[in-house]
Amino acid sequence: QVQLVESGGGSVQAGGSLTLSCAISEYTDNTNIGWFRQAPGKEREGVAGIASDGSIRYTDSVKGRFTISKDNAKNIVYLQMNRLKPEDTAMYICAATGPRSAGYYINRWTYIWVYNYWGQGTQVTVSS
Repeated sequence: QVQLVESGGGSVQAGGSLTLSCAISEYTDNTNIGWFRQAPGKEREGVAGIASDGSIRYTDSVKGRFTISKDNAKNIVYLQMNRLKPEDTAMYICAATGPRSAGYYINRWTYIWVYNYWGQGTQVTVSS
């Protein structure tokens, strides 16, 4: 059973930065990772995805502000968040796929059903 543990959340003022980490217990060559967020009363939204081949996608609202990256040696995926806005306030959750090709994943990275494993999340609160 793959386990994911997020960390790095917190409270910041608008314009500030945070870096989230997602530690993954098992990381193979076919593992793809996504960061999602969910605000109270809203649906879970894909924020960024990184495929096993390094391909990356972002949702439009975070392009130019957020950066997803991975450290294969440490089995950690990061989400660097800059120029944070109050509308970024949410629980941030990382998720991992089972063995899936990068090409299959990157075209479906926003779909919740693509992912087999989910973390518990870390809260990000941005005040104006």
